[in-house]
Amino acid sequence: MSLLQIDFLEAIFKQQKEVALSGKWIRFKDIKDVFEKYKSKFTITQIGTSEQATPIYQLKIGTGKKKILLWSQMHGNESTGTKALFDLFNCFLNSPKEELQTILEACTLVFIPMLNPDGAEKYTRVNGNNIDLNRDAVDRKAKESKLLRSVLEEFKPQFCFNLHDQRTIFNVASTKNPATISFLAPSEEETRALTKGRKETMNVIVAMNAMLQNTIPNYVGRYTDEFYPTATGDNFQKLGYNTILIESGHYPEDYTREASRKYTFFSILQGIYHIAKSTDFSTYKDYFKIPNNDKVFYDVMHRYPNSENDIAFQFKDQIIDDKLISLLVKIEDESLKGKIGHYEIVFES
Repeated sequence: MSLLQIDFLEAIFKQQKEVALSGKWIRFKDIKDVFEKYKSKFTITQIGTSEQATPIYQLKIGTGKKKILLWSQMHGNESTGTKALFDLFNCFLNSPKEELQTILEACTLVFIPMLNPDGAEKYTRVNGNNIDLNRDAVDRKAKESKLLRSVLEEFKPQFCFNLHDQRTIFNVASTKNPATISFLAPSEEETRALTKGRKETMNVIVAMNAMLQNTIPNYVGRYTDEFYPTATGDNFQKLGYNTILIESGHYPEDYTREASRKYTFFSILQGIYHIAKSTDFSTYKDYFKIPNNDKVFYDVMHRYPNSENDIAFQFKDQIIDDKLISLLVKIEDESLKGKIGHYEIVFES
């Protein structure tokens, strides 16, 4: 297993972080002008449009035989992966580091850094026709779903990276740590059988987790592998395209997902570096040593001497006057036993 050094990752992230992108609300207008600077190194193609006629772009780089497809913002309000991809683009554009050249010589990389620009514009999960693209892999009613499938079938990648964000409710099981990064090797059918493809997917996840344990130990979880018949990752895995799901989550005091962005960047770079360097993807059992995700968090909790009177709140993101606003909403939960808050306010008797 070839692991990238944390000092290397920290340094290159600091140098190459795309300063034009920050915060949680990333729209097409935020990324469209940034594409221009990559034309010298990447092949950039408009591969189609969204339901509301917004362009969707693909970036391609590398000359190697190992093919990797990566996409982000399938859900428009999940932008951490998009930010991390642009940080990665800057690395390939600007850095002569041996590790990056190894990737480009061994791999051909195709990126779709905003699959759902209509959802991104309105900061919603769904597309312009109210379709959840991550549940449209079978019917493919959405233009964006058809587009992704056409890229998949034409490119025929060995590995895919499906980049998402997860809610602040998740923790790493048996800890009080938020699940800052969660991984999943999707199931191909209801029995969750360990097929050759799933084992290969798990192998890459094992490498990413091993790297992360060197920088954020016990902040990495494993997302449920329940089979979803209409989900993208499950269907791509079933079709023979190994699909790695990365869920970017919460890090303490990181509600803008900038720390999470860094660890997502670390994960993607480690994953593709591992693919570039490896000839055998059969080792997988350490995947099951990654703790499951659990759900113990609320954003804010009010604590009272009689714990039965405790109150929990969650932030709800809304667009108001063209600004992303996080409103604190009381949670109606019959029992808060075992729950904790990212922020807790203790009221004395």
